[in-house]
Amino acid sequence: MIKEALEYIIGLKQPRIEVINGEVYTSRKDELNRVDTALRAVPIEMSTLTSLVEYIQSNIDNITGKDSKLIVHVVSPTKVYLMTELDTDRKRETLIEVNANIPKINFNTFLDQETFIIMMQSMFLSNEDRGIVLQVAGNVEDGTIANYKDDGITQKATIKTGLANKDDVVVPNPVNLMPFRTFHEIQQPECSFVFRMKNSHSGVTCAIFEADGGSWKNEAVHEVAQYLRMELGEYDQVIVLS
Repeated sequence: MIKEALEYIIGLKQPRIEVINGEVYTSRKDELNRVDTALRAVPIEMSTLTSLVEYIQSNIDNITGKDSKLIVHVVSPTKVYLMTELDTDRKRETLIEVNANIPKINFNTFLDQETFIIMMQSMFLSNEDRGIVLQVAGNVEDGTIANYKDDGITQKATIKTGLANKDDVVVPNPVNLMPFRTFHEIQQPECSFVFRMKNSHSGVTCAIFEADGGSWKNEAVHEVAQYLRMELGEYDQVIVLS
């Protein structure tokens, strides 16, 4: 009995192969799945748009023939796929997957002055508003931040303006900043942020909050697609979708 039971269990684990209308199916636990006829490669992972362009231009895998069609799909500000047209299984082969290397930025989180200043200097492109934010965050005096006009948005603080001088300033809001949030080959979108500061037991803390409703993503996807269309303009068989 034990031997028969074991043979039965082993038999259940073996896939069953059936041919229906000339198509091969395999099954486990009575569920039939069609066996694909087309072979597909494992996609190459990249991190820059330049690498993707160079791969297509090199044609190392003979993918840019006259009869072949390729789709470059800009999925998001940080992800792009290179895919083939539909094959005999009505599926697409993903040849390349490009994922942008971008820093992790602590939005919507209050940080101590030093951490906040380092983040602003290393993860944001330089522009006028970044300079203003750095000046205020780097020179504000502990305990001087207060609500101003009590509208829930505007604040004022005392900052050092010289060796001995101090002035009350209104904390700028909103501010337009350019964080690194998409591929470095394109201009980083300039977005609106709310800049806030507050006093805490450990000193002044600062934070920036996204205030554009995510519209920067649409702009970034458009710019990535435009960059790729320009770089691959000579390849009529390559279609860029965004």
